[in-house]
Amino acid sequence: MTTPTKTPKTEENSPKTLFGLPKEVQFCKKCVMSNQRPSSTVEFKNLDKKETLAFDDEGVCSACRIHERKWDGIDWGARQKDLEELLDRHRSSDGSYDVIVPGSGGKDSMYVSHVLKYKFGMHPLTITWPPHMYTDIGRINFDAWIAAGFDNVSFTPNGDVHRLLTREAFLNLLHPFQPFILGQKNIGPKMALQYGVKLIVYGENEAEGGSRIKFNNTMNTQFFASPRDERRDVVIGKRSYNELIDLGLSHHDLEPYLPIALEDLQEAGIEMHYMSFYENWRCQEKYYFAQEHCGFQPNPERTEGTYTKFASLDDKIDGLQYYTTHIKFGIGRATYDAAYDIRHRYIDRDEGVALVKRYDGEFPQKYFQDCLDYMEINEEQFYETLDNFRSPHLWMKEADEWKLRHTVK
Repeated sequence: MTTPTKTPKTEENSPKTLFGLPKEVQFCKKCVMSNQRPSSTVEFKNLDKKETLAFDDEGVCSACRIHERKWDGIDWGARQKDLEELLDRHRSSDGSYDVIVPGSGGKDSMYVSHVLKYKFGMHPLTITWPPHMYTDIGRINFDAWIAAGFDNVSFTPNGDVHRLLTREAFLNLLHPFQPFILGQKNIGPKMALQYGVKLIVYGENEAEGGSRIKFNNTMNTQFFASPRDERRDVVIGKRSYNELIDLGLSHHDLEPYLPIALEDLQEAGIEMHYMSFYENWRCQEKYYFAQEHCGFQPNPERTEGTYTKFASLDDKIDGLQYYTTHIKFGIGRATYDAAYDIRHRYIDRDEGVALVKRYDGEFPQKYFQDCLDYMEINEEQFYETLDNFRSPHLWMKEADEWKLRHTVK
């Protein structure tokens, strides 16, 4: 009797996985998102250990389950009363700033700041960590936001430092937004400390998009705050604090990107809340509100990589960032947008699948050269870096063309 032989594992029948992603690709039964979606927008330390979007036994992602609860199991009238009580505790009697609203002048920050000021009588100070490179429409919308009646403090980091960190994050993580996100997450609480404001209100909880942040009304401070003696543990562009110092940067250069000290946050008694906890947050409604009340303008043409025209418009690197998630995780900009629109009940899953198949993975050509110039890399470096981050369990090459092994159906 001949002993059967096992088929040897090869790159073709057992492709390698990178970044600790799930080997088996699974798509949500309700939306179009896959289990390859990272649960955090920032890789802080180990690129090879990544938590991803959670799925239940019925094949439905956690973000869809959260939205089901929003539609069917929440007393929004009671939530609004909770919001009013929160604001009453913080409202100033002398007109001084009593709430911080971080934002860029997009639809969400326009909505939150306008409602807080003109509906609830608060005195917001808006805070901005500006884009790497403003788009024309992004600058127009930022100016319109301020012109609609809001004070603003914009903190622009050292341009040479930000450029270097962005380049390192692209080459070593394929994540050009990592330094931006670190600064953006920290700027609100840091300014709250500086101005003595004890309330920060954000727009939408990231858990509603799939990030593993507890679904409640407060920001998880562990997401960005660290004990004072651990602040220098942050890793940017896969480089430690000491490695960044060895590149010629100083502590002063890196301070804007370091997490806020947890002790300072707690001692000041700063509260951080999501507006989306207090209402059934729907993205297109925020767009129409911002357009009517703050002069928000959409892109004059469809945004590359997707079918929408009103989200993530202000930075020339936006399109590249979404394209990098297509390379690393097989998830492009249209997938993110379609998943949101399905959960918000604007489209059904069949339409979402069709939109993903049509637009996902479209190359961000419009600002491509601007991005190369900003990061000071050439096309050869760019494409070589992309290919280094294609996980074999997601990608295969046929006739010199890269193709995804798995697409939503």
